[in-house]
This record gives sequence, structure tokens and C-alpha cells, in this order.
Amino acid sequence: MSTFGQFLRVTTYGESHCPSVGCIVDNFPPGIPVSEEILQPQISRRRPGQSSITTPRNEADIVSIQSGVEGGVTLGTPIAMVVKNQDFRPGDYKGSTMKQYPRPSHADFTYLEKYGVRASSGGGRSSARETIGRVAAGALCEHYLKLAHGIEIVAWVSSVGSIHHISPTAEYPCTSHNPKFLQLLSGVTREDVDKTVVRCPDPEVAAQMEKSIADFRDRQDSIGGTVTCVIRNVPTGLGEPVFSKMEAALAQGMLSIPATKGFEIGSGFAGTEIPGSAHNDMFIRNPAPVSEPKNGFAKPKLSTLTNNSGGIQGGITNGAPIYFRVAFKPPATIGLPQQTVTFAGESDGLLEAKGRHDPCVVPRAVPIVESMAAICIMDALMTQGGRRAAALTL
Repeated sequence: MSTFGQFLRVTTYGESHCPSVGCIVDNFPPGIPVSEEILQPQISRRRPGQSSITTPRNEADIVSIQSGVEGGVTLGTPIAMVVKNQDFRPGDYKGSTMKQYPRPSHADFTYLEKYGVRASSGGGRSSARETIGRVAAGALCEHYLKLAHGIEIVAWVSSVGSIHHISPTAEYPCTSHNPKFLQLLSGVTREDVDKTVVRCPDPEVAAQMEKSIADFRDRQDSIGGTVTCVIRNVPTGLGEPVFSKMEAALAQGMLSIPATKGFEIGSGFAGTEIPGSAHNDMFIRNPAPVSEPKNGFAKPKLSTLTNNSGGIQGGITNGAPIYFRVAFKPPATIGLPQQTVTFAGESDGLLEAKGRHDPCVVPRAVPIVESMAAICIMDALMTQGGRRAAALTL
């Protein structure tokens, strides 16, 4: 399916080498001030050609709102947004070897098996170019979340290969206990993240990551990494048990991003290695003053001393920051010769892939993760808001 969400519905369209890509956002609230200028910064953070460690494909990626907005205000009707592909080269994929052989670990083979038709770019919708529609929709949702609830979403590169921003230590085997990590969760900004081309907020570690990516690029190879994301000022009560828990919705959203291979929330896998007495988040009185309800949601009377749960308990948000980590594999398309066989399975061959590709996707994946987080939170927020509104009218 190319549509995501239960109440807020986001549909994306387009392939890597077609004339345009974009999205339609349905059920977005009316009366919200919106313009292309508000949405463009996040799309520009995703665009290719940003630095020497990203794909050299040169795209301006200028978003254009086609419907659902009039006089700078949303109408409540479907909002269509389009980004033109300018530097698309389907010919890069039509050479003799690229046409005959599936790229190892790419979607060329599986897309052909599913649809029986090959797109010029082989993997069709599996290309990261599809994510432009997600980022446009996510920027729109994030704008609303900030206006209506003061919600902040910040993601950053937390590892490239074996280089980690904050690694487990003997004292803090579980990162969710590490004061350095907790300080990052509470205060990191996008300005901090964007100070380095690799989008890691630690300049020293970022320099190591950048050098590693450049080394793989120069060898015509690739490398993977992880992106960590925090969502602050989230209202309580979001998430739909039992099959649409908040963490389940986030996991679905994140694992639908191309090249993702793993998702963990809160203490994650490291949390399995500590006892419950160290993992349980003890309740305390909320140190922040309980405010009047804002757009139907008020600050809770309780808070927690720690946040190993990652802001979600029983699939429902508890008001603490939500944080999670997403794993991205090394990009499948590399310049090194790779053994493969023809699509028909008739003969062996050696594939040296052509085209322009990222040696590591995580620097450009940061705004994509933020955007999918915004879509997930807004969908849950509108669902819970509808439930509360209906209850008040009974």
C-alpha cells in the first residue's frame, strides 16, 4: 500500500526516475496557516547533492502545493504536494548489465516478481526518492504539532558503521541511564544536528563518521548506520491498544522507510540485560505545573523519575519524551563488481552498477525519520482527540 495512517491519511506517489514525486494528505485540519516556505526547509534537508558524502544527483527539490490550501490557510480538503524530478536519468539503468542482472540486496528482483514489470530504475518505489512525499507530509504535520501542542521532533545520526556517538559503558551498559544521553534527549536541537554534514551533534565523532563514509565512497563501497529520534512535549493518552500501540505505529512508520533493518524504543535491546528494579520507571508528582487543557489535552499530574519506557507504557503515551533508534543497512547499489545471475536465472554474471547513490544513507535519513514520526504522532493525536470530543458530547 502507498497510504499510511488511520485518521490522517498520507498517500505518496512516484518513482526515482519519473517526472515528479509527491503526496496527498487527507483529513488535515482546516484553518491552519501553511505555505511552501514553511515546508521547504525540511525537504531541503533531505535533498541529494548536499555534500561530498551524499549522492551527486543534483535536484533542487522545490515543493509546490497543488490543492487544499487557499489564501495561505488549509481548507480541510485533501492537500496535494508535488516535487519535480529534474536530474532524472533512466538511461543509467538501461545498460546491458543493469538491464539483465538484478542488483544484489536491492529490490530489482522482488519488484519484478511482484508486478511482472520492471521500472527503468529497477526497484521502482523502493527508491529513497519516494520519501520526498513523506517529508512534505511530515513537514506539514510537524508544523501543526508545533502550533497546537508545542511538540518538538529532533533526530540525529547516532552511529555510522562501528563508530557510535554514545556507546554503552561499564558504568552505563544501558544507554537510557547515561546522563550524557539523557542530556541530549532533553536539549538537542536541529541547529546542533545540522552543524555537521553527517548530522551528528558531536563534532569530534561527526568528523570520524564523515571520514569513514568518504573512505567507503572512495572504495566504491557503502556502509550503514543508525538514526536516533526524540519527540518532546507529547500529550498523554496517544496510541490505540492493542494492535495500534504508539510504539507499534512508530515501528511500522520507521520500518517502511527504505533501507531500514531495525527499530528499538526506550531502553531497547540493552534494557533486556538489566533487572526490573533498575528498569522500572518510578512515578513522581509532575514537577511542572499542571496547565489548563490546550486543544483538549492537559499536562498530567504524574511524571516518572526515569524514562526507560521511552515515553510509552501499555502502548499509550505517558507524557515523557518518546525516543527510539532506527537501523539503516548499507546502500545496496555500489560500484564494486558483484557476482550475480540474470533475471531469468540462465547465466552467471558480474555486475558493476551505474548511477548516482549515497555511500551511506543516514545523513539524509534524519529528516525522513522526523517526518514519519510527525505523521505517526499526528494520526494518533487526531484519533484520540476525536474520541475525547465524542465522549464530551454524550
